[in-house]
Amino acid sequence: MPKLTSNGHDVHCLVNDLTDYDKISAEVAEVNPQLIIHLAARTEVEKSFYEPVPFATINYLGTINLVNAAARLPDLVNFLFASTMEVYGWQPVSDEIKNGKIFTELPVFDETTEPHPNAPYAVAKHACEKYLEYAHRSLGLPFCAIRQTNTYGRTDNNFFVVEQIITQMLNDPTEINLGYAEPYRNFLFIDDLIDLWMTLVAKAEQVNHGEIFTIGPDNAVRISELADIIAKKIGWSGTINWNKKPARPGEIYLLNSGYNLINQRIGWQPTTELDVGLDKTINIWQQQAQ
Repeated sequence: MPKLTSNGHDVHCLVNDLTDYDKISAEVAEVNPQLIIHLAARTEVEKSFYEPVPFATINYLGTINLVNAAARLPDLVNFLFASTMEVYGWQPVSDEIKNGKIFTELPVFDETTEPHPNAPYAVAKHACEKYLEYAHRSLGLPFCAIRQTNTYGRTDNNFFVVEQIITQMLNDPTEINLGYAEPYRNFLFIDDLIDLWMTLVAKAEQVNHGEIFTIGPDNAVRISELADIIAKKIGWSGTINWNKKPARPGEIYLLNSGYNLINQRIGWQPTTELDVGLDKTINIWQQQAQ
């Protein structure tokens, strides 16, 4: 929000519960925004397996309420929605990796890849995309959806994998406990993600035609390799105990995406290499540990 206000935007943050349509509808109508940025969601994929109803209620029902309120606005330029690369879910390559196939070059998912969401979180997000497409076609809602990938560089949340590995290693020199070692994931540094959203705001009228974009970067790394990279950077020589997290039904072994289409549309691309971003993230948590 500070970046938006410093760039001269008048920002209003919703105060009502997204699951309360009447209150949300009244608040949206009163503000009458030209642009809606919908980032509100439960995003802890792992927890969605054990809390599917809250995830569906907040992520899907909440989005339906906001979309229907937005569709009534007379001056709306764009509805920007944060979706997720998790919607790709199961792909044949996932089972190939699970069964030990080695790839010299990993596949890259893009806007033409058919989604097969395989987590309650991902199912809800894909349903949101479909509802947005309905609202665009039937109600004339302008929208753009971004299939975000794993973001890292947080300063106050160590639930997600990069920050979790870093903080565990900093807190325990002898051993840490992690989940699956084998899956591949790609990673986007938080500064690049913020830059993307600022670019989308600045060019909202260029991407309000009901499109869905992947944003990359194409830098997928196996989680075990990611842990080794972080350990080397920190100078950590302890033991990693794998498979210590609750099993995730139908675990996905590859999520990797490109950014060609969005680069063509608005000129954006990620610029922070994983090596540099990891150094910055480690530094953040090392300073907090002092």
